[in-house]
This record gives sequence, C-alpha cells and structure tokens, in this order.
Amino acid sequence: MYKGRTNIFKKMSSKKGQIAVLIDPEKSKDETYLSELIKKSAFAGVDYFFIGGSTVSANNFQATISFVKQNTTIPIVIFPGAAHQVSEEADAILYLSLLSGRNAEYLIGQHVASALEIHQLDIEVIPTAYILIDGGVKSSVAYVSQTTPIPANQSGIAVKTALAGVLQGKKVVFFDAGSGAEQTVPNEIIDGFYTLTDEITIVGGGIRDVNTIEQFKKAKVNIIVIGNKLESDIDFLLDIAHYNQAIHK
Repeated sequence: MYKGRTNIFKKMSSKKGQIAVLIDPEKSKDETYLSELIKKSAFAGVDYFFIGGSTVSANNFQATISFVKQNTTIPIVIFPGAAHQVSEEADAILYLSLLSGRNAEYLIGQHVASALEIHQLDIEVIPTAYILIDGGVKSSVAYVSQTTPIPANQSGIAVKTALAGVLQGKKVVFFDAGSGAEQTVPNEIIDGFYTLTDEITIVGGGIRDVNTIEQFKKAKVNIIVIGNKLESDIDFLLDIAHYNQAIHK
C-alpha cells in the first residue's frame, strides 16, 4: 500500500493552471519521439505526465512507463484505460470511476480486477470521478466503454454528476471532452461546479492553444491535460514554454 513515496494529490491541490502531458503508449511507441516529448515537456515546465489509453496492451504500457521513468523527474501519473494499466514505477494512479456512463464495468468492474495489485503497490491512489463531456466527435473512451458522454449543453447534468462523485468521496473530478475533441469542456460546467464545491478539477480534450489554457486557468482548473495536439504538433510545447515564461516574469 502507498507509504508516502510521493504526494501528488498535495501537488495537484497547490495551484491552478498546472499542465499535464498525456502519453498514449499505443501512439508513442517510437523512443525518438518519446525522448523529444520528454525533453520539450521539461523545457515547457510541464507538471505531470499522464500515461494510459483505452486500447493499450500490458507490454506496451509497461515499456512506456519504464522509458519515461528512466528519462525524467517529472511526476508520472497513470491514467488507466483498463485494469492491467498498473505499475509501481509510476508516482500515482488516478483511480477512475466513469460516472457519466452506466456501464458497471467502468464504474467498479475494472477496479475489482486491479484492487489487490494496487493495494500491494507503493503508489499513491487518487480516487477520481471521471466524466465524459461530448466534444463533437466520438472518443475512443466512449467507444470502448460503450457509454454516452454528457451533452455539452447539459451543464446541470454534468455538475450534478460531478457533485455526486464528490459526495461519494472522490478527491478529484476529471472533465474530459475526449481525444481529438472538436470542442473543449464548456466553461459553464466548470463555473457551475465551483459554485458548489472547491474540489480539485482536471480538464482535457480539444485543447490546442495557450488561450484555452489561460481560459481554464482563470476558471480555477487545477490541471489542464494536453494530448492529441502534441501527436501532430510537438512544438506546441514551445508555445507552452513561452506562455509559462511570460506569466512568471
């Protein structure tokens, strides 16, 4: 069980507008690409690497975790898509419950399958309410989990779902528009949630420019996740570096 080797939850709660780079091992098998991603992420001042994916094999997942661990001091947080995506080489795991859907497999089934292994690891476990918001395209998460995202214009449903997760004891709420989303999570959802509680929030999906990062930071989001954009434009990390340098002047 986690013995205090890291304290990722405390770091997550420490400030707004932190940046996480999402690495999908299935799309990041090239070590040259990974090396460049790690180097540019460090230069950009990225706060976390989130590692995981909806259709990743166990071997590919472990290989990616090991490679990243050997080449960076940036904290590694598992963003699991299935029960086999567990590793003691990570610093923490987002223990996700997909509350926006009604598929019991992703509400509790995958957790039962991995519970004993996670309990025995020296890794920080962060209970997380995972909420899919419609980003304009069907994401791999929605397809694999066979669940329907909450419509973007139904902020009340999204907020109530997030609040239910908090009342269940989830420590973090992750609003995700999904990989390759055409639209990001609407501000109305974030604002509505923060009128009721000040729990830690993570937002991902469709973030392609620093203006959106700034918008979410002003909305008091703790962690902003960048993923799909970097697969086609890794130099977006240089834009993030310039943004971070500007706000710290």
